[in-house]
Amino acid sequence: MRAMWKGAVSFGLVTIPIHLYAATESKNVSLRQVHEADGGRIQYKRFCTVDGTEVPYAEIAKGYELADGGMVVLTDKELAELPLSTSKTIEVEEFVPLEAIDPIYFDKSYYLEPQKAALKPYVLLRDALAKSGQVAIAKVAIRQRESLAVLRVLSDVLVLTTMLWPDEVRTPDFGFLKEDPPQVRPQELTMAGSLIDSLSDSVFEPSKYRDSYREALMSLIESKIAGAETTAPQAETAEAEVTDLMAALEASVSAARKSRGAASGKGSARKTTTRKSPRRPAKGA
Repeated sequence: MRAMWKGAVSFGLVTIPIHLYAATESKNVSLRQVHEADGGRIQYKRFCTVDGTEVPYAEIAKGYELADGGMVVLTDKELAELPLSTSKTIEVEEFVPLEAIDPIYFDKSYYLEPQKAALKPYVLLRDALAKSGQVAIAKVAIRQRESLAVLRVLSDVLVLTTMLWPDEVRTPDFGFLKEDPPQVRPQELTMAGSLIDSLSDSVFEPSKYRDSYREALMSLIESKIAGAETTAPQAETAEAEVTDLMAALEASVSAARKSRGAASGKGSARKTTTRKSPRRPAKGA
């Protein structure tokens, strides 16, 4: 694994230097957009909608769009200068039982590895957490975004799970919640409870479950490979023009206007010997 963040856990007066690693990985089958006829890759370029030119990545900034369509441009330098005390520190705020946190708040999980000189305080915090039966609530900033987080122990390793802020969790607002609930008979409730009991287990075993869709997709891909249903990679044209949707629409409109102008020119050929392309009047004319 490759460390994606380096900082420290701040636990009272104790500071524990750590490395942060992504604890999960996506197993989705990666699929590209291609031309169905020949398997050629579909490419996109970044174009500015104002001047129509391609914009290099180094010139791209962040923008906050206003309600009237206006844009507030924020440069990387300006964003980097914003105060963010948790940019390199995981600050422990309090300790609570894990069951006191609704899973709807959980986001992404990371493993914490102690740096060489921090093994003892790391083990101290790990063992103290495990013994307490609680988890630590902390604040951390990853990729310039501050989040709440849960610090807990899993397989003798400290795990950090980022959480959503309270205002990021939507309040359910459905019509049926405002209506009188339907009457549920005791017999129906008992039967539902019996069904839950019959499907209950004392522990959760993730290995019992499989991603059947991913398996079917890989089976389809492998069958096409076995049947030689593949396209040989071809050299991409160096000067191939790649446009975005807006540029394609503008080109289509321009071509349609030229075609209409040519048709109208043929109809007026009897009256004039030459015909210039219509031009827009100069400003102020």
